[in-house]
Amino acid sequence: MTTTTTAATKSRKRLILLPLAGLLVAATVAVGSGADFVANSVNSANAFSSGTLAQQNSKSGKAIFNASNLKPGDTLNGKVTITNSGTLPAAFTLTENATNGFVKTENLKLVITRAGSGTPVWSGTFGDLTKAGALDLGEFAAGESRDYTFGTTLAQTADNTEQGKNASAVYTWDSKQAAATAVSQ
Repeated sequence: MTTTTTAATKSRKRLILLPLAGLLVAATVAVGSGADFVANSVNSANAFSSGTLAQQNSKSGKAIFNASNLKPGDTLNGKVTITNSGTLPAAFTLTENATNGFVKTENLKLVITRAGSGTPVWSGTFGDLTKAGALDLGEFAAGESRDYTFGTTLAQTADNTEQGKNASAVYTWDSKQAAATAVSQ
């Protein structure tokens, strides 16, 4: 082979490679330069937290009332404050676990009144609330407090058979979250 032939071969290769390279560049530009419009948005700081259900009892673990040596006609009053200290509204109930050792149980009365209301939430024979079951006190808003007065009275008509008799009760305050709701924002 001669120098002329070698130069001509190189020249032909360039003639073939040059258009191929140009075609390859054109194809890359055409594919990569799609003129698509694009937009986006972001919703940041989405959060969820659960509420709390808690209560405070001004006499937690203590007696609301406690007296001895009652005589016919005596009334004993005790007060308690119940607070919904959680962040959720809650439905409250009161249950009693009582024993009434009087000969005539109806000689010992119990009246429970919410402060500011003239109407008792319970009135009856001491111990009958145990049989009646949970007493519905309604819904307390978060942070709401309610005062209750418990009045026990030994009937003026109680006779000598009631001397030395005893009655006792344990009161339990329960709270349950209010009905679930769906919130749309």
